[in-house]
Amino acid sequence: MSALQKSLATLAAAIALSGTSLAAQAEDSPRYNQVSLHAEASQEVAHDRMHVTLYSEEQDADPAKLAADTTNALNAAVAEARKVKGVTVSLGSRNSYPIYEEKGQKISAWRERAELRLESADFAALSQLTADLLGKLKMGNMSFSIADATRQQNEDSLMKSAVAAFKARAQLLTGALGGKDYRLVNLNLSSAGNPRPMPVMRMAAMKADAAPAPTIEAGSSEVTVSADGTIEVLMP
Repeated sequence: MSALQKSLATLAAAIALSGTSLAAQAEDSPRYNQVSLHAEASQEVAHDRMHVTLYSEEQDADPAKLAADTTNALNAAVAEARKVKGVTVSLGSRNSYPIYEEKGQKISAWRERAELRLESADFAALSQLTADLLGKLKMGNMSFSIADATRQQNEDSLMKSAVAAFKARAQLLTGALGGKDYRLVNLNLSSAGNPRPMPVMRMAAMKADAAPAPTIEAGSSEVTVSADGTIEVLMP
């Protein structure tokens, strides 16, 4: 390499190093007139999924017989539930534990508990099925939720509203600070849902000897999309 080529190479390296240094300084330099903002949009969404948990809980001195009786009760309930169209059937937790005598030294019996979980968008069908199964199983819990597809559809719509609310606040704050415009530095969107409590009396009405299905009030949840971000106010 000639002396001229070496000099040009050295100069190019120096320019590149200088440019890198200037870019780093620009990134590290403070940015003024930055403000953090929060805005959100929300709406009530009706629950469209029903969840019911039934359970079998029995006690027997013979653990093998107890396990067999529990399995038979579950199998019969599952077979009946699978006949109802649109109902998702699954088994929940199952456990057994010993019952001791008063002195606590000898096992007098065993107790076993097993759960059956049902889910459906057809409230009437699941409500009637629950009433039918309460002759064989006990009520554990009833709850309602928003289906994933329904939640996604509402969140997509709310995102536009949340961004519009954020832009409106950014514009309002820019004017309050005497700025001519603003620049968006960052923006984060998040969602949340707050369920409305269902009266406990609706569950208590479902007695084992009540053949008719109870009236269902599924309620709703408030779906909210939040927009959190930072803007930089541009001064005149």
